[in-house]
Amino acid sequence: MEVMTRVRAAQVVRPRQEASYKGTYGRIVIVAGDVHFGGAAIMSATAAVNAGAGLVTVATAAANHAPLHARLPEAMVCTWDDSLLPELLARADVVVVGPGLGDGAAAHVVLELVLATVTTPQTLIIDGSAIDLLATGGDAQTHTEQTVWTPHSMEWQRLSGIPIAKQTVSQNQEFAATIPGLVVCKGAPTVTLDGQRAIANSTGGPAMATGGSGDTLTGVLAAFIGQFGFSIEVVAAAVWVHSAAADRVAATHYVALPTKVSAELGTLMHELADSDTTEEEEQ
Repeated sequence: MEVMTRVRAAQVVRPRQEASYKGTYGRIVIVAGDVHFGGAAIMSATAAVNAGAGLVTVATAAANHAPLHARLPEAMVCTWDDSLLPELLARADVVVVGPGLGDGAAAHVVLELVLATVTTPQTLIIDGSAIDLLATGGDAQTHTEQTVWTPHSMEWQRLSGIPIAKQTVSQNQEFAATIPGLVVCKGAPTVTLDGQRAIANSTGGPAMATGGSGDTLTGVLAAFIGQFGFSIEVVAAAVWVHSAAADRVAATHYVALPTKVSAELGTLMHELADSDTTEEEEQ
């Protein structure tokens, strides 16, 4: 199994182009946050903005609009039933669906809209509630090969049918080969895999075991793919950067709160972009 390291992450995070504009760095739509879980939408969008996404729009429950604008004026917002949402989804480079989505009737409707709209070469990141809804429905197929699944072990058990105790890399790869795209199996360590390759993460720790860490990861993934393209290397590098930022917070804090992790992303990515990628490998 391969290991993602700082040097490999720095080969992904390169300096920004001189002749560029906000559209150069990805149009991201995050479908998240029912009335009870607005924080999930806010944390995902905050991470995407801090990790460099060019344009971020959040489709969320109406109750979350004012808090989102107050916390993150850089993001745009609409409701799940907004007439503009289908067009926004169709124009997006990356769509995230699932953080705090819940399992209500509205969540089912908006998930169906996302699945019907997002097609290759767009990227679809499926997280949290969306994974559970698809697992319950028994159909883990999408209309884009550029799909990223981000399950924790129980969500992966529901989706794949592999019991937690038997979730080895080889077993996970066998199922991953039957669904589109890549899987980020969150754990200790997190492993990014498809049917052929597996890349273990080398950063992160128990300080990340707090609500919102997974929501934050979805935003980092979306920003990375929007800027650097879709590949297993880019996805594994996003996982590394998210956890490395958490390690910085954990150096002085008992818990790596997701909002503090997001605040570290810009500095860390600047360091990576400014680094010599030919330097001796270090983890």
